[in-house]
Amino acid sequence: MAAGSALITGVTGQDGSYLAELLLEKGYEVHGVVRRASTESFERIAHLRDQIALHQADLLDQSSLVTVLRDARPSEVYNLAAQSFVPTSWLQPSLTGEFTALGVTRMLEAVRMVDPGVRFYQASSSEMFGRAQETPQSESTPFYPRSPYGVAKVYGHWITVNYRESYDLFAVSGILFNHESPRRGREFVTRKISEGAARIALGLQDDLALGNLEARRDWGYAPEYVDAMWRMLQQDEPRDYVIGTGETHSVGEFAEIAFASLKLDHKDFVRVDPALVRPAEVDLLLADASRARRELEWQPQTPFAELVAIMVQADLEAQERASGRRRGGPGTR
Repeated sequence: MAAGSALITGVTGQDGSYLAELLLEKGYEVHGVVRRASTESFERIAHLRDQIALHQADLLDQSSLVTVLRDARPSEVYNLAAQSFVPTSWLQPSLTGEFTALGVTRMLEAVRMVDPGVRFYQASSSEMFGRAQETPQSESTPFYPRSPYGVAKVYGHWITVNYRESYDLFAVSGILFNHESPRRGREFVTRKISEGAARIALGLQDDLALGNLEARRDWGYAPEYVDAMWRMLQQDEPRDYVIGTGETHSVGEFAEIAFASLKLDHKDFVRVDPALVRPAEVDLLLADASRARRELEWQPQTPFAELVAIMVQADLEAQERASGRRRGGPGTR
């Protein structure tokens, strides 16, 4: 398909910002959906503000989604918006369901009403596998979600399949395993580690509280994963794809490499806080992305240790700018 117009929900998030960059590079006219809020955060897309068109709409409001589709007239829609932080889904399970599950239905229904020819991407998640029934996990692995977020994502996944089969929409789900970057939200454990390590190295904090250090994930680099999203919508037929590296690493290993990149021993600074352990833990997620490698010709490029180092270095530089401290100066480690 030739580059056209694309609409991204969740454009201000990690994935949305990288996807906007990718689509602009490919010559797309890029539209983004933002929610009206008392405080607006466009930090991740500040450098793109004069290159993309932003529209106010909300996944909780069907009519606003119809309006933005009629105004933007995209050829592709990437539905990345969600309540995406797993611990918050335990505190706000109903709201998570409204955004992360029913919000997908509202978006799909808006596409069906306005232009059924639009190609639609739904951001599914490896958290749908939860208590994994087999390892590694592929497109045929049964789902067993272990959080309200995971349950909501399963709904969003299957309603996308349902609209594809019922209304002949080009609608696909990307089952993306964990993917990180310096733009990852500070509430996520990987960014918490990279920023915490940087702050400790600069003498800005003394220790780092984490939850389950034994939880293992398949971690990749976010800019490479948005390329997989785009590739899914360029196929002749709509299919769902698992995206991941095929390697698994523990939270403890992430912390060890992060601190080691600053020549520090994580054991001196990391402590386990039982309050940060999930009510129902997901112990191991590992992707079988062989279909994506074969059909999308996609594969990860950034090794795990390099990903961790990229995040730590970005946070170290950001903390140095914010605090005025420099590594090796008074009070730093």
